Amino acid sequence: MIRNFRDHAANERTFLAWIRTSIAVMAFGFLIERFDLMLSAAGLATDAAAPRGPARQLANIVGLSTIAMATLLFVLATIRFLRSAAMIDSEEERQIPGSRMDIVLGGLLSVMGIALVLYLSHL
Repeated sequence: MIRNFRDHAANERTFLAWIRTSIAVMAFGFLIERFDLMLSAAGLATDAAAPRGPARQLANIVGLSTIAMATLLFVLATIRFLRSAAMIDSEEERQIPGSRMDIVLGGLLSVMGIALVLYLSHL
């Protein structure tokens, strides 16, 4: 049996949840970045003009920013996972270092949510 198996399993489940979240955020960023392609296709079907200029540029910036934030979430989740795994395996007793990393990850998601609300309110 693996020593501290339950702790390692809980750490891995948490890590996988953050990875799923970052993949979903990355996919959403890709959708935002490529939303103009869908609008162009819809415009061809209805003979309407596709968005150009500032609206398209804003979609590209917001989409790429969302993808970059999702990548940062992935990196931070990996760091948290590795640090927690090392602490689980450590023989010495340590004080729990707080939840700074969780606060940073949650803060990043909050910033992304606010940015998306602002973006969608300008459409």
